Amino acid sequence: MPKIKHIALTTTDVEKVADFWKELFDMEEVGRSGGTHIYLSDGDMNLTIRKVKTADDADVGAQGADFCGIHHIGFTVDDIPNFVKKAEKAGGIRLTSQPEPSVDAPPRGHSNADVKFSGPDGVIFDMSQHGWIGN
Repeated sequence: MPKIKHIALTTTDVEKVADFWKELFDMEEVGRSGGTHIYLSDGDMNLTIRKVKTADDADVGAQGADFCGIHHIGFTVDDIPNFVKKAEKAGGIRLTSQPEPSVDAPPRGHSNADVKFSGPDGVIFDMSQHGWIGN
């Protein structure tokens, strides 16, 4: 069964926002990427703090560039190609152009998301077969 495992917040001050969540809820920092992402975890679910999106990003979102707040939700699924088909059938709009990986393919680079979509109200979600660092 698919599980929500990741929520991404966008901000102009990654350090300040990450420090807030770490201090308030004792979240553990489980990784960083290029000064633009700090990955936090409560052991079950991840909170990614990332720099705001720009107009050039494929997944800029309905709120537009420089939006600060909840940007997207990440789900783990057991079969990416199957869930890509299900998302398209349900009316999801695919935002990423990379092909779906095979069942055994490892995550690429710093991103654990295999594919990103936009739902009917512009809410972005991504799917991973391998999960996110820290969960």
